[in-house]
Amino acid sequence: MGYMCGRFAVTTDPALLAEKIQAIDESVAAAKKDAPAANYNVAPTTTINTVVKRHSEPDDESTRRLRSMRWGLVPPWAKTTEDGGPDTKGPLLINARSEKLTTSPVFRNSAKSKRCLIPMDGWYEWRPNGETATGKKAPKTPFYMYGGDGEPLFMAGLWSTWRPREAPKDSAPLVSCTIITTDAAGPLAEIHDRMPLTISERDWDRWLDPDAPIDEGLLRGHGDLDRIEIREVSRLVNSIRNNGPELIEPAEPEPEQATLL
Repeated sequence: MGYMCGRFAVTTDPALLAEKIQAIDESVAAAKKDAPAANYNVAPTTTINTVVKRHSEPDDESTRRLRSMRWGLVPPWAKTTEDGGPDTKGPLLINARSEKLTTSPVFRNSAKSKRCLIPMDGWYEWRPNGETATGKKAPKTPFYMYGGDGEPLFMAGLWSTWRPREAPKDSAPLVSCTIITTDAAGPLAEIHDRMPLTISERDWDRWLDPDAPIDEGLLRGHGDLDRIEIREVSRLVNSIRNNGPELIEPAEPEPEQATLL
């Protein structure tokens, strides 16, 4: 199947989120002193907020930080194009399969010490509907998977830094990330075969610890599966030009076709 978790919604103000999860707010919004508006249709290559644990000094204790990153991982060895940006030809690395993290050349270095959490209200997935009576593929039905208790979900992710080839070592890098996916479980498996890997609050620090190897047990879990609820939503979400709370509203029932007696 195509991309899993290719669109999601996030409405929590970064400063409030940082306060709630006891993180230092180092997001773009904090730097500019203007919180971005809620985004109900986050698409690949958008700048999103993530949670990391890093050191300020080599010997101090690592602390949680909220940092802004481009969604779609750019590996450090990506070539530099003529305009000075990264060569991102090929598939956008917006997702990483949990089963391949530690063996994949693209992801294994990030898996060692550059793990993050990606907060979101919920994500969208499209369920195939087979064929119409005329033999064409029926339009897919969009669903929204979200935290039923109204709290954000925290998805496992990896991040990376990239600099243009001639850039000085102390220049600001492009920081990018990917969302880890795993086999869908429970009712979610009826919509798509993959889902983002949720990490529950008790495991956040274990997942983020930059000084510890990856906990492979967390890669096999479904941390917050019991919090996730599903609802069908309208096809407005299909276009990334649409963005607003109406995208996550329950879908209106399809009008029934009148039958001729």
